[in-house]
Amino acid sequence: MHKTILPIALMLTASAAVAQVIVTIDYRPPETVQRVAIPVNPMEKRLKVLIISGQNSYEHDWTGVDNMLRTLMQDTGRFDVRVTEDFDYGSLVQLKAYDVVFLNYSSRWNYADPDQKIWNPEAFAALYQYVREGGGLVAYHSSFTWGRDIPEYKRLIGAAMEPGTSRRAPPGAFPVHLVDRSHPVTAGLREFVWTYNDDMYTNMAFAPDAKIHVLATAHDAASAYDHKLTGPKYPAAAYTPEKLKAMKGIDADHPQVWVQDYGKGRVFSITLGHDEVSLHFQPLQTLILRGTEWAATGKVTLPVLDEAKDY
Repeated sequence: MHKTILPIALMLTASAAVAQVIVTIDYRPPETVQRVAIPVNPMEKRLKVLIISGQNSYEHDWTGVDNMLRTLMQDTGRFDVRVTEDFDYGSLVQLKAYDVVFLNYSSRWNYADPDQKIWNPEAFAALYQYVREGGGLVAYHSSFTWGRDIPEYKRLIGAAMEPGTSRRAPPGAFPVHLVDRSHPVTAGLREFVWTYNDDMYTNMAFAPDAKIHVLATAHDAASAYDHKLTGPKYPAAAYTPEKLKAMKGIDADHPQVWVQDYGKGRVFSITLGHDEVSLHFQPLQTLILRGTEWAATGKVTLPVLDEAKDY
């Protein structure tokens, strides 16, 4: 049996010259114990946030992340946050009760799954109309791993990962270059910040009619694919020097954070934020909090947290 499997495995890895090999394992997200968010006094008149979540890929602890995001936002005193894991039949009336929608959704348990759990067409239409009419939107991390075959969704968030060309670069910790520090979201941040236990998305397929403005990039270095650094997710046979040289976008900078208008609405797209571990670090917290406020209002009043401040 092993003699039969081995040549096939080698053929698969050897052919993966331009994309990461997807490994399927028996796994479920870990249990997390976090503080339960306390309801907000309506008299405080905070910005109302709806996190749309639910189906996500197995390595994303989305329930823990949703709870941590809610706590992080509510602790600022600026936001009142709700979470739904059932947007299958979402409506415009539902969305209009909020100042900003925060997408933490992926549609698949594993990226290689052929079937997606996607919303009803009326729910998509409601989301598009909500933003077009002035609602704010934050597209977060795994929201870019699907929708490549739904043109208007891709246009809404700006880009999607494309099998065969897009990839997750190996480093789990990497510097993020703030290429525009004049935007309200990034003003006051230092030029380079770090993210940890995170994903660097590279070679994303950008919607041709999306007029995005890039705020931050990350560098996909060929040296990071050295098998001594990468581990088993990056088999050496698939990332030889010759194959690395032929890979699109290698040794180049790739957008990680951007903004765009969609009708009258504002969209803040952030590919960073893999799990609850990455969310412990202040540069990422700063980008998420200020990006959410900007998407909701067009202005930013929240401060840059200490570990992200310019110096």
